[in-house]
Amino acid sequence: MSPFVRYRVLVFLFINVVINYMDRTNISIAASSISSAFHLNSVQLGLVFSAFGWTYVALQIPGGLLTDRVAPRVLYALSLTGWSLVTLFQGFAGGFVALLGFRLATGALEAPAYPINNRVVTAWFPEQERASAIAVYTSGQYIGLALLTPLMAAVLHYLGWRWLFIITGVTGMVWGMVWYLVYREPAGGADAGDVRAAGAGGDFAAAGGADESGAEESGGLPAAGGADESGVRSGGGWSDLREVFSHRKLWGIYIGQFAVTSSLWFFLTWFPIYLEKYRGLTFIKTGFLASVPFLAAFAGILLSGFLSDFLTRKKIPVNIARKLPVISGLILSIFIVGANYVQSPWLIILFMAIAFFGNGLASITWVFVSLLAPKHLIGLTSGAFNFVGSLSAVSIPFIIGCLVKGGDFSPALLFISGLALVGIGSYVFLVGKIERVKIKGT
Repeated sequence: MSPFVRYRVLVFLFINVVINYMDRTNISIAASSISSAFHLNSVQLGLVFSAFGWTYVALQIPGGLLTDRVAPRVLYALSLTGWSLVTLFQGFAGGFVALLGFRLATGALEAPAYPINNRVVTAWFPEQERASAIAVYTSGQYIGLALLTPLMAAVLHYLGWRWLFIITGVTGMVWGMVWYLVYREPAGGADAGDVRAAGAGGDFAAAGGADESGAEESGGLPAAGGADESGVRSGGGWSDLREVFSHRKLWGIYIGQFAVTSSLWFFLTWFPIYLEKYRGLTFIKTGFLASVPFLAAFAGILLSGFLSDFLTRKKIPVNIARKLPVISGLILSIFIVGANYVQSPWLIILFMAIAFFGNGLASITWVFVSLLAPKHLIGLTSGAFNFVGSLSAVSIPFIIGCLVKGGDFSPALLFISGLALVGIGSYVFLVGKIERVKIKGT
């Protein structure tokens, strides 16, 4: 398979993730203006921030099942254009209830996105390249926001918060149509009836990719709704659902993902308000300072993925090669609490950047789904993984809103650092040795 084709797929996933996170976080950029317009207190604002997570989490399992059964070309196009349309509608919200409803709809329509990302990478990249591939597309949530946060702040400043939602929504709708027109699955994958590469003349490899010797690697992925080489059908049904929630190793990565995404959701929701309202920074200055931790996280995720794959190619044991970046990143995430003890804006940003660099370093966690999940249940395990991890989207913004209602943000940062400690314990004591989960009878 031509590397050019695979890298183009990766670029498309990167752009999808940029748009995904742009539409998750535009609410945080607009939050101060919306709060003033609709007279919202911190608890109500926490509810608005967390509303996305309610439906996003609730639909992770169905989203995983859909990922196993519907071609990514079709499912991603529907999901992306759908959530972008609802983003546009947020620009016309008339009050708290309408805004809450639109955020619920955004979460529901974004639910399949990350299970699809993982399926596409598993189909296109061999195991020894997946951490790098995951790092590249996941970095879209950081570099995109680092570059777009000042731009979104400028749109808000000059055009108002309603135009911020309209512009970001239209952008996503256009890109959703581009994805549908261009993306194709590799031969033997979920879209095997149309094996044309996007302009590549059908230069595709079988799903699951090949290792360096050209042999198909053992983590091969069945077609959507199809079967693997043993004839086991892709995930579906209560027995499969019970399976993905009955193994200690899988619970280890689920809880670890919750810890990683808890820090992330602080940055995606409360961070701009923390700088502006609780630290007294001006709005435009906040837009630029807020981009610094996102750049640090971008550096962290790229370092993590490429370092992990480098160690893997050097035959370093998988427990070290895959776990070291994640555990090291969670240790660095604890540094967020340091911002409680400094007053200088640059020192505040320094502690935030160290913590978010750590969050980026820990964010190759999706690679553990490919390594641990039963291979005919990758989509369903992805959904379970993202379901538990995304409970942070439901709980963290609201809990922070409750913790800071007295005007002191220190307890919120202490809470976030404590969750990082929980994540470390999860990977050390629950995940244990990295090996694929065994199912009875296989």
